[in-house]
Amino acid sequence: MPRRALIALACLTMLACQQHATGYVIAAAGPWKQGYGQMNRLGIELAVDEINAGGGIDGHKLEVIYRDDEGDGETAAKIAQEFVANINISAVVGHVNSGAMVAAARIYDGHLAALATTATSPDLTGVSPWVFRVISSDSANGIDLARFAARLGAQRAAILYENNAYGRGLTDAFRRSFPGEIISIDPITDAGDQNFEPFVSFYKLRSPEIVFVAGTEASGMALLREAKRQSLNARFLGGDGWTGVVADTAAAEGAYVGAPFTDADTRPEVRRFVQAFLAKNQRLPDGNSALAYDATMVIARALAKQGASRTRVREFLAGLGTRTAITGVTGPIAFHKNGDPIGKSFVMTRVRHGALVPESQK
Repeated sequence: MPRRALIALACLTMLACQQHATGYVIAAAGPWKQGYGQMNRLGIELAVDEINAGGGIDGHKLEVIYRDDEGDGETAAKIAQEFVANINISAVVGHVNSGAMVAAARIYDGHLAALATTATSPDLTGVSPWVFRVISSDSANGIDLARFAARLGAQRAAILYENNAYGRGLTDAFRRSFPGEIISIDPITDAGDQNFEPFVSFYKLRSPEIVFVAGTEASGMALLREAKRQSLNARFLGGDGWTGVVADTAAAEGAYVGAPFTDADTRPEVRRFVQAFLAKNQRLPDGNSALAYDATMVIARALAKQGASRTRVREFLAGLGTRTAITGVTGPIAFHKNGDPIGKSFVMTRVRHGALVPESQK
Protein backbone atom coordinates (compact mmCIF):
# COMPACT_ATOMS: atom_id res chain seq x y z
CA MET A 1 0.00 0.00 0.00
CA PRO A 2 1.43 3.46 -0.90
CA ARG A 3 2.75 5.52 2.03
CA ARG A 4 0.14 8.28 1.40
CA ALA A 5 -2.70 5.77 1.61
CA LEU A 6 -1.28 4.30 4.82
CA ILE A 7 -1.15 7.78 6.38
CA ALA A 8 -4.74 8.51 5.33
CA LEU A 9 -5.93 5.19 6.75
CA ALA A 10 -4.09 5.81 10.01
CA CYS A 11 -5.67 9.26 10.30
CA LEU A 12 -9.14 7.92 9.67
CA THR A 13 -8.63 5.14 12.20
CA MET A 14 -7.37 7.60 14.80
CA LEU A 15 -10.33 9.91 14.23
CA ALA A 16 -12.79 7.05 14.49
CA CYS A 17 -11.24 5.84 17.73
CA GLN A 18 -11.16 9.37 19.09
CA GLN A 19 -14.86 9.85 18.33
CA HIS A 20 -15.82 6.54 19.94
CA ALA A 21 -13.75 7.37 23.01
CA THR A 22 -15.29 10.77 23.61
CA GLY A 23 -18.86 10.00 22.60
CA TYR A 24 -21.16 9.97 19.63
CA VAL A 25 -21.89 13.32 18.02
CA ILE A 26 -24.95 14.33 16.03
CA ALA A 27 -26.20 17.73 14.90
CA ALA A 28 -29.57 19.45 15.00
CA ALA A 29 -30.84 22.54 13.20
CA GLY A 30 -34.04 24.52 13.44
CA PRO A 31 -35.53 27.94 14.23
CA TRP A 32 -34.95 27.72 17.96
CA LYS A 33 -36.33 31.19 18.69
CA GLN A 34 -39.75 30.31 17.25
CA GLY A 35 -42.31 28.55 19.44
CA TYR A 36 -42.46 25.45 17.27
CA GLY A 37 -38.67 25.43 17.01
CA GLN A 38 -38.35 25.59 20.78
CA MET A 39 -40.68 22.61 21.12
CA ASN A 40 -38.60 20.66 18.61
CA ARG A 41 -35.47 21.35 20.61
CA LEU A 42 -37.11 20.35 23.89
CA GLY A 43 -38.02 17.01 22.31
CA ILE A 44 -34.43 16.46 21.18
CA GLU A 45 -33.06 17.41 24.59
CA LEU A 46 -35.37 15.02 26.42
CA ALA A 47 -34.33 12.15 24.16
CA VAL A 48 -30.64 12.90 24.69
CA ASP A 49 -31.10 13.17 28.46
CA GLU A 50 -32.84 9.80 28.57
CA ILE A 51 -30.23 8.13 26.36
CA ASN A 52 -27.33 9.41 28.44
CA ALA A 53 -29.07 8.65 31.74
CA GLY A 54 -29.47 5.09 30.51
CA GLY A 55 -25.76 4.67 29.91
CA GLY A 56 -25.46 6.41 26.56
CA ILE A 57 -24.65 4.49 23.39
CA ASP A 58 -22.27 1.60 24.01
CA GLY A 59 -21.35 3.33 27.24
CA HIS A 60 -20.52 6.62 25.53
CA LYS A 61 -22.49 9.84 25.78
CA LEU A 62 -24.51 11.22 22.91
CA GLU A 63 -23.66 14.85 22.18
CA VAL A 64 -25.58 17.32 20.02
CA ILE A 65 -24.26 20.32 18.11
CA TYR A 66 -27.15 22.80 17.75
CA ARG A 67 -27.41 25.49 15.10
CA ASP A 68 -30.23 27.99 14.52
CA ASP A 69 -31.19 28.11 10.84
CA GLU A 70 -34.00 30.64 11.44
CA GLY A 71 -36.20 28.56 9.14
CA ASP A 72 -34.36 30.12 6.21
CA GLY A 73 -33.18 28.07 3.24
CA GLU A 74 -29.96 29.97 2.59
CA THR A 75 -28.96 29.84 6.25
CA ALA A 76 -29.87 26.16 6.44
CA ALA A 77 -27.67 25.36 3.44
CA LYS A 78 -24.67 27.07 5.06
CA ILE A 79 -25.25 25.18 8.29
CA ALA A 80 -25.54 21.93 6.34
CA GLN A 81 -22.14 22.62 4.79
CA GLU A 82 -20.72 23.12 8.28
CA PHE A 83 -22.21 19.84 9.46
CA VAL A 84 -20.88 17.92 6.45
CA ALA A 85 -17.40 19.36 6.97
CA ASN A 86 -17.33 18.33 10.63
CA ILE A 87 -16.16 14.71 10.47
CA ASN A 88 -17.23 14.08 14.07
CA ILE A 89 -20.92 14.45 13.17
CA SER A 90 -22.53 11.12 12.32
CA ALA A 91 -26.07 12.28 11.46
CA VAL A 92 -28.46 15.23 11.65
CA VAL A 93 -31.81 15.60 13.41
CA GLY A 94 -33.70 18.13 11.33
CA HIS A 95 -34.19 20.44 9.77
CA VAL A 96 -37.56 21.65 11.08
CA ASN A 97 -38.99 23.83 8.29
CA SER A 98 -39.76 22.56 4.81
CA GLY A 99 -37.86 25.27 2.94
CA ALA A 100 -34.83 24.87 5.17
CA MET A 101 -34.85 21.09 4.79
CA VAL A 102 -35.19 21.17 1.01
CA ALA A 103 -32.26 23.59 0.74
CA ALA A 104 -30.09 21.57 3.12
CA ALA A 105 -30.96 18.21 1.54
CA ARG A 106 -28.86 18.93 -1.54
CA ILE A 107 -25.85 19.55 0.68
CA TYR A 108 -26.33 16.36 2.70
CA ASP A 109 -26.76 14.23 -0.42
CA GLY A 110 -24.03 11.63 -0.56
CA HIS A 111 -22.39 12.82 2.65
CA LEU A 112 -24.56 12.87 5.77
CA ALA A 113 -27.90 11.33 6.76
CA ALA A 114 -30.54 13.81 7.93
CA LEU A 115 -33.85 12.91 9.56
CA ALA A 116 -36.29 15.84 9.31
CA THR A 117 -38.73 16.35 12.15
CA THR A 118 -41.62 18.53 10.94
CA ALA A 119 -40.68 19.34 7.33
CA THR A 120 -43.78 18.36 5.34
CA SER A 121 -43.29 19.82 1.84
CA PRO A 122 -43.89 17.40 -1.06
CA ASP A 123 -40.70 18.86 -2.60
CA LEU A 124 -38.73 16.84 -0.06
CA THR A 125 -40.03 13.48 -1.28
CA GLY A 126 -37.20 11.60 -2.99
CA VAL A 127 -34.89 14.61 -3.07
CA SER A 128 -31.98 12.54 -1.75
CA PRO A 129 -31.43 8.95 -0.56
CA TRP A 130 -29.65 10.49 2.44
CA VAL A 131 -32.70 12.45 3.63
CA PHE A 132 -35.65 11.05 5.58
CA ARG A 133 -38.52 12.47 7.65
CA VAL A 134 -40.75 11.24 10.49
CA ILE A 135 -43.80 13.28 9.48
CA SER A 136 -46.08 12.63 6.53
CA SER A 137 -45.95 14.79 3.39
CA ASP A 138 -48.35 17.66 2.81
CA SER A 139 -49.52 15.87 -0.32
CA ALA A 140 -51.14 13.35 2.05
CA ASN A 141 -51.90 15.73 4.91
CA GLY A 142 -53.84 18.16 2.71
CA ILE A 143 -56.05 15.34 1.49
CA ASP A 144 -56.79 14.27 5.07
CA LEU A 145 -57.63 17.84 6.08
CA ALA A 146 -59.90 18.43 3.08
CA ARG A 147 -61.79 15.20 3.71
CA PHE A 148 -62.18 16.13 7.36
CA ALA A 149 -63.56 19.54 6.42
CA ALA A 150 -66.10 17.84 4.18
CA ARG A 151 -67.09 15.45 6.99
CA LEU A 152 -67.80 18.49 9.15
CA GLY A 153 -70.39 19.43 6.54
CA ALA A 154 -68.51 22.38 5.09
CA GLN A 155 -69.46 23.20 1.50
CA ARG A 156 -67.76 26.62 1.26
CA ALA A 157 -64.16 27.17 2.35
CA ALA A 158 -61.76 30.08 2.47
CA ILE A 159 -58.01 29.45 2.47
CA LEU A 160 -55.15 31.44 3.95
CA TYR A 161 -51.59 30.20 3.47
CA GLU A 162 -48.12 31.28 4.47
CA ASN A 163 -46.26 31.96 1.24
CA ASN A 164 -43.51 29.40 1.73
CA ALA A 165 -42.89 25.75 0.84
CA TYR A 166 -45.03 24.50 3.72
CA GLY A 167 -47.99 26.80 3.12
CA ARG A 168 -48.07 26.37 -0.64
CA GLY A 169 -47.73 22.58 -0.55
CA LEU A 170 -50.44 22.05 2.05
CA THR A 171 -52.79 24.49 0.33
CA ASP A 172 -52.39 22.85 -3.05
CA ALA A 173 -53.27 19.42 -1.66
CA PHE A 174 -56.26 20.79 0.27
CA ARG A 175 -57.57 22.76 -2.70
CA ARG A 176 -57.38 19.76 -5.01
CA SER A 177 -59.18 17.50 -2.54
CA PHE A 178 -61.91 19.71 -1.05
CA PRO A 179 -65.20 18.76 -2.78
CA GLY A 180 -66.96 22.05 -2.10
CA GLU A 181 -66.50 25.65 -3.24
CA ILE A 182 -63.31 27.60 -2.48
CA ILE A 183 -64.39 31.22 -2.13
CA SER A 184 -60.90 32.69 -1.75
CA ILE A 185 -57.22 31.76 -1.51
CA ASP A 186 -54.90 34.40 -0.04
CA PRO A 187 -51.23 34.46 1.02
CA ILE A 188 -50.19 35.72 4.45
CA THR A 189 -46.88 36.19 6.25
CA ASP A 190 -45.57 33.87 8.92
CA ALA A 191 -45.37 36.68 11.48
CA GLY A 192 -47.89 37.41 14.18
CA ASP A 193 -48.09 41.14 13.44
CA GLN A 194 -50.12 40.95 10.21
CA ASN A 195 -53.45 42.79 10.15
CA PHE A 196 -56.17 40.18 9.66
CA GLU A 197 -59.05 42.63 9.95
CA PRO A 198 -59.65 42.80 6.15
CA PHE A 199 -59.76 39.02 5.82
CA VAL A 200 -62.18 38.54 8.71
CA SER A 201 -64.40 41.37 7.49
CA PHE A 202 -64.51 39.74 4.04
CA TYR A 203 -65.42 36.38 5.55
CA LYS A 204 -68.29 37.97 7.45
CA LEU A 205 -69.69 39.11 4.12
CA ARG A 206 -69.11 35.86 2.21
CA SER A 207 -69.87 33.41 5.06
CA PRO A 208 -67.50 30.48 4.45
CA GLU A 209 -68.39 27.55 6.64
CA ILE A 210 -64.74 26.78 7.25
CA VAL A 211 -61.51 28.77 7.06
CA PHE A 212 -58.52 26.57 6.35
CA VAL A 213 -55.13 28.01 7.28
CA ALA A 214 -51.86 26.51 6.06
CA GLY A 215 -49.54 28.26 8.46
CA THR A 216 -47.82 28.25 11.82
CA GLU A 217 -48.83 29.32 15.28
CA ALA A 218 -47.86 33.01 15.24
CA SER A 219 -50.04 33.94 12.28
CA GLY A 220 -52.67 31.46 13.45
CA MET A 221 -53.13 33.05 16.85
CA ALA A 222 -53.26 36.55 15.34
CA LEU A 223 -56.03 35.43 12.97
CA LEU A 224 -58.01 33.65 15.66
CA ARG A 225 -57.85 36.70 17.92
CA GLU A 226 -59.21 38.93 15.17
CA ALA A 227 -61.95 36.43 14.37
CA LYS A 228 -62.97 36.38 18.01
CA ARG A 229 -62.94 40.18 18.14
CA GLN A 230 -65.30 40.39 15.18
CA SER A 231 -67.39 37.41 16.33
CA LEU A 232 -66.92 35.59 13.02
CA ASN A 233 -69.25 32.61 12.77
CA ALA A 234 -67.02 30.12 10.97
CA ARG A 235 -65.01 27.05 11.83
CA PHE A 236 -61.22 27.21 11.66
CA LEU A 237 -58.96 24.36 10.58
CA GLY A 238 -55.17 24.23 10.59
CA GLY A 239 -52.53 21.61 9.92
CA ASP A 240 -49.60 20.50 12.07
CA GLY A 241 -48.23 24.06 12.11
CA TRP A 242 -51.18 24.99 14.31
CA THR A 243 -50.43 22.71 17.23
CA GLY A 244 -49.05 25.70 19.17
CA VAL A 245 -52.26 27.76 18.98
CA VAL A 246 -53.45 26.03 22.14
CA ALA A 247 -51.29 28.55 24.02
CA ASP A 248 -54.06 31.12 23.50
CA THR A 249 -56.82 29.31 25.32
CA ALA A 250 -59.41 32.02 24.69
CA ALA A 251 -58.96 32.68 20.98
CA ALA A 252 -58.16 29.12 19.92
CA GLU A 253 -61.00 27.35 21.74
CA GLY A 254 -62.95 25.21 19.27
CA ALA A 255 -60.41 25.40 16.44
CA TYR A 256 -59.67 22.17 14.58
CA VAL A 257 -56.07 21.01 14.17
CA GLY A 258 -54.72 18.13 12.12
CA ALA A 259 -51.93 16.98 14.40
CA PRO A 260 -49.23 14.31 14.05
CA PHE A 261 -49.52 13.63 17.80
CA THR A 262 -51.80 14.27 20.75
CA ASP A 263 -50.87 14.06 24.41
CA ALA A 264 -54.27 12.43 24.99
CA ASP A 265 -53.04 9.24 23.28
CA THR A 266 -53.43 6.33 25.72
CA ARG A 267 -50.60 4.13 24.44
CA PRO A 268 -48.10 3.30 27.24
CA GLU A 269 -45.12 4.78 25.38
CA VAL A 270 -47.03 8.04 24.90
CA ARG A 271 -48.08 8.24 28.56
CA ARG A 272 -44.46 7.72 29.65
CA PHE A 273 -43.22 10.36 27.19
CA VAL A 274 -45.85 12.90 28.24
CA GLN A 275 -45.05 12.44 31.92
CA ALA A 276 -41.30 12.73 31.32
CA PHE A 277 -41.68 15.83 29.14
CA LEU A 278 -44.01 17.49 31.65
CA ALA A 279 -41.66 16.75 34.55
CA LYS A 280 -38.66 18.20 32.70
CA ASN A 281 -40.29 21.25 31.08
CA GLN A 282 -43.38 22.00 33.20
CA ARG A 283 -45.48 21.95 30.05
CA LEU A 284 -47.16 19.35 27.87
CA PRO A 285 -45.49 18.16 24.66
CA ASP A 286 -46.96 18.82 21.24
CA GLY A 287 -46.43 17.26 17.83
CA ASN A 288 -43.23 19.22 17.30
CA SER A 289 -41.57 17.89 20.42
CA ALA A 290 -42.88 14.36 19.90
CA LEU A 291 -41.58 14.14 16.32
CA ALA A 292 -38.19 15.57 17.30
CA TYR A 293 -37.99 13.11 20.20
CA ASP A 294 -38.73 10.22 17.86
CA ALA A 295 -36.22 11.39 15.26
CA THR A 296 -33.48 11.61 17.89
CA MET A 297 -34.29 8.16 19.26
CA VAL A 298 -34.18 6.65 15.77
CA ILE A 299 -30.78 8.19 15.06
CA ALA A 300 -29.54 6.90 18.43
CA ARG A 301 -30.75 3.41 17.52
CA ALA A 302 -28.85 3.65 14.24
CA LEU A 303 -25.66 4.63 16.07
CA ALA A 304 -26.08 1.80 18.57
CA LYS A 305 -26.54 -0.74 15.78
CA GLN A 306 -24.11 0.59 13.19
CA GLY A 307 -21.56 2.73 14.99
CA ALA A 308 -20.52 6.25 14.01
CA SER A 309 -20.18 5.57 10.27
CA ARG A 310 -22.25 8.04 8.25
CA THR A 311 -22.79 5.52 5.48
CA ARG A 312 -23.95 2.79 7.83
CA VAL A 313 -26.30 5.16 9.66
CA ARG A 314 -27.91 5.99 6.31
CA GLU A 315 -28.15 2.29 5.48
CA PHE A 316 -29.86 1.61 8.81
CA LEU A 317 -32.48 4.29 8.18
CA ALA A 318 -33.07 3.11 4.61
CA GLY A 319 -33.53 -0.43 5.93
CA LEU A 320 -36.38 0.45 8.28
CA GLY A 321 -39.45 -1.07 6.65
CA THR A 322 -42.82 -2.34 7.79
CA ARG A 323 -41.30 -5.42 9.45
CA THR A 324 -38.41 -3.58 11.06
CA ALA A 325 -40.24 -0.40 12.12
CA ILE A 326 -39.20 1.30 15.35
CA THR A 327 -41.98 2.06 17.83
CA GLY A 328 -42.15 5.80 18.45
CA VAL A 329 -44.45 8.04 20.43
CA THR A 330 -45.88 9.28 17.10
CA GLY A 331 -46.39 5.72 15.87
CA PRO A 332 -44.26 3.11 14.06
CA ILE A 333 -41.31 4.62 12.22
CA ALA A 334 -40.27 3.14 8.88
CA PHE A 335 -39.49 4.65 5.51
CA HIS A 336 -40.39 4.32 1.86
CA LYS A 337 -37.50 4.35 -0.60
CA ASN A 338 -38.22 8.07 -1.19
CA GLY A 339 -37.54 8.89 2.48
CA ASP A 340 -41.18 9.50 3.45
CA PRO A 341 -42.55 7.63 6.47
CA ILE A 342 -44.72 4.57 6.00
CA GLY A 343 -48.25 4.72 7.35
CA LYS A 344 -48.10 8.12 9.08
CA SER A 345 -51.25 10.28 9.16
CA PHE A 346 -52.82 13.10 11.13
CA VAL A 347 -54.99 12.82 14.22
CA MET A 348 -57.91 15.21 13.81
CA THR A 349 -58.24 17.18 17.02
CA ARG A 350 -60.07 20.16 18.44
CA VAL A 351 -58.79 22.73 20.93
CA ARG A 352 -60.57 22.17 24.23
CA HIS A 353 -59.49 24.14 27.32
CA GLY A 354 -55.91 24.51 26.15
CA ALA A 355 -55.46 20.95 24.87
CA LEU A 356 -55.76 19.13 21.55
CA VAL A 357 -58.52 16.59 22.06
CA PRO A 358 -59.14 13.92 19.41
CA GLU A 359 -62.55 14.34 17.83
CA SER A 360 -63.43 10.78 18.73
CA GLN A 361 -63.14 11.81 22.39
CA LYS A 362 -65.49 14.78 22.33
